[in-house]
Amino acid sequence: MSESLVVCDVAEDLVEKLRKFRFRKETNNAAIIMKIDKDKRLVVLDEELEGVSPDELKDELPERQPRFIVYSYKYQHDDGRVSYPLCFIFSSPVGCKPEQQMMYAGSKNKLVQTAELTKVFEIRNTEDLTEEWLREKLGFFH
Repeated sequence: MSESLVVCDVAEDLVEKLRKFRFRKETNNAAIIMKIDKDKRLVVLDEELEGVSPDELKDELPERQPRFIVYSYKYQHDDGRVSYPLCFIFSSPVGCKPEQQMMYAGSKNKLVQTAELTKVFEIRNTEDLTEEWLREKLGFFH
């Protein structure tokens, strides 16, 4: 038998932070990076970043550990309009411990539902997180 999938709860203060982040008025790129506290089985805040490009965000992510990111991105449309889509990015690098990957994979959907996000993407290599990649992914929604 396989181990049952561990679904971690989302820390209460993080739920509130995500709610406020969703309605932020600032027009710069910003990110909330989250990790799992294995002992508490909770998704918790890792760090908050303001004015961060996709390339700068990539540099903040660990190369061998999964992370959840909610990213507010200033998206310039081809017709000149600007929108600020909220993106959920699951960074699950190749080479993570299987136990860790399972815990993150099992908790992803609950976190996405809690944060009420629809633009959900996954990267297997932190190097993939670029402006071009994000614009291509968002192009499917706009």
